[in-house]
Amino acid sequence: MAQVYLRRLSRWQAEQQREAVADVYVSAYHGAAGAEYRDRQGFLTRFEKHGRQPDFDMVVADSGGLVGCLYGYRADRTGDWWAGFRGEVPTEFEELTASGRAFVLAELMVLPAHRRHGVATDLRTRLLARHDTELIVSAVPRPGPAVPEAPGSALLRSWGWLDLGTSGPGDAPGASDRQVWVRRPVR
Repeated sequence: MAQVYLRRLSRWQAEQQREAVADVYVSAYHGAAGAEYRDRQGFLTRFEKHGRQPDFDMVVADSGGLVGCLYGYRADRTGDWWAGFRGEVPTEFEELTASGRAFVLAELMVLPAHRRHGVATDLRTRLLARHDTELIVSAVPRPGPAVPEAPGSALLRSWGWLDLGTSGPGDAPGASDRQVWVRRPVR
């Protein structure tokens, strides 16, 4: 496998690379046959919205072209990120969010040929190195009967994250319930 290089993108650079990132998204998450356009457009809509969030940050993996990407942002202090959570959000997590000390890992994608080579872990390490937060949160599609565990859940579990519970659908049209994961940064 060719060497993979990581690089951080500014908000402006991320916007300039949006089409290449969308290509990686579609290739990494083969949607239902014939749904590639809808999946791509849904991703681009979310990417634009996420790119306007406070402290948006992005790292890409490159090996003669983009092979992976991870981006996130500081959770909105209003606590809107927790809207739709089923159950009770621990008071401590609400307080960390309200004080601006929660960071959302919004999207992780790695092309299938580059998976299981540490690319996702390297992207995570590089992205979180600059953020002084006390809580990291993420949400992945909730597994269903056909898929007992979503791939994102397996990865977050392997990283030592805690499955906090279920939230309502994300911000994508036709989205399903999400599984919410949390982690305290390792210092």
